[in-house]
Amino acid sequence: MDLFSRAATLDRRGQPLAERMRPQTLKEFIGQAHVLGPGKLLRRVLDAKELPSLILWGPPGTGKTTLGRLLAAEAGADFVALSAVMAGVKDLREAMAESARRRDEHGRRTVLFVDEIHRFNKAQQDALLPHVESGTVTLIGATTENPSFEVNAALLSRAKVVVLHALSESDLREVVNRAIADPERGLGQLALDVADDVRDLLAREARGDARRALAALEAAAAVAIPDPSAGRRTIDRAAVEEALQRRTLLYDKAGDEHYGVVSAFIKSLRGSDPDAAVYWMARMLEAGEDPLFVLRRMVIFASEDVGLGDPRALSVALSALDAFRFVGLPEGVLPMTQAVVYLATAPKSNTALTTYAAAKADVDAHGALPVPAHLRNAATGLGRSLGWGAGYQYPHDHPDHHVAEDYLPIELRGHRYYHPTNQGHEQTIAQKLALLRAPEKTGGRS
Repeated sequence: MDLFSRAATLDRRGQPLAERMRPQTLKEFIGQAHVLGPGKLLRRVLDAKELPSLILWGPPGTGKTTLGRLLAAEAGADFVALSAVMAGVKDLREAMAESARRRDEHGRRTVLFVDEIHRFNKAQQDALLPHVESGTVTLIGATTENPSFEVNAALLSRAKVVVLHALSESDLREVVNRAIADPERGLGQLALDVADDVRDLLAREARGDARRALAALEAAAAVAIPDPSAGRRTIDRAAVEEALQRRTLLYDKAGDEHYGVVSAFIKSLRGSDPDAAVYWMARMLEAGEDPLFVLRRMVIFASEDVGLGDPRALSVALSALDAFRFVGLPEGVLPMTQAVVYLATAPKSNTALTTYAAAKADVDAHGALPVPAHLRNAATGLGRSLGWGAGYQYPHDHPDHHVAEDYLPIELRGHRYYHPTNQGHEQTIAQKLALLRAPEKTGGRS
């Protein structure tokens, strides 16, 4: 590094506030006491002076990159950072070669920090494996996605997963206070007046993300109201609200948060809670989810979880689908909401699911059992000569359009797949089946 590069590194004035306020030591690090507190995982690791490979999993702005850098410093290791979005196999090879050289020539360890490690494909993750196994590098991967799904099992088995939590409002309040007061790295030289309720607003609306809180604070400071007589500037609520604008909801349509919100939506419908179901649907739609995805889930739910408890539920879901296709957004959320409330409050039955599963189990267990001869269609002379259709009883020729008959293969006669519940319309179905299956009416064929 030449003198000019060193001077540029030391001059942090052009950097964003969030970067300037990045903690320089673990003592400055705010939050994550569940892993950094006395006796907790990372504290024990640091006390033992042995840093294993780690996967840091948590939402944005929780300090994954900072923590990786600080852990490397505490362990006395060199820190090399790669972005999985930008780096390729060539970058990995170069980093590994340099790490091996430091180890062999100087006896120094290297922490390789891979940001957004879930963006590495299988081949790239596999390329890391031998270097982690040999100790060429200690890997610290950072991800916002569930590593169980996004990180190769072999690599995951050689690393400890550390779950980081979204920062609490009190944590974020401390982040904001420190940035306002710090005269060197923060905004202390601006002599800002920020009321308690405005600081609370910043902490609350940052939604666990320190980077977002500091970015909003910096933007609000740029339009702070000056008071020349006092030599100070005031950040008011309007400035913070403008800086925050409309927050981007945490919802990656291909990631773990997506599946979490969808799961909460379905479970709220199943639990007959229309308020929660509408909330989770709004979360998805306002975050940019395709409404047709939500509607498809509702159609499935109408059969899987409501079913014959209310046969109209499927029609309601399909009507909402048709209505949305007809009117689009924004009005299309109205038939969607109507359908969600209907599905949530409808009587529940999962017999469509259990009935099919039971029948499939017999198909899997017994294979392709022959169709009973009396049920076969005797459309040809050969079929009639084989006895196809012989003895078949046409239900419409009998009272109540029903006749005792066996329709299952011989090996499965007497099996029952559909067991109606006592929910909603299924009570009526249960009563009808009880009559149809009564001993005096269901003697069946021998």
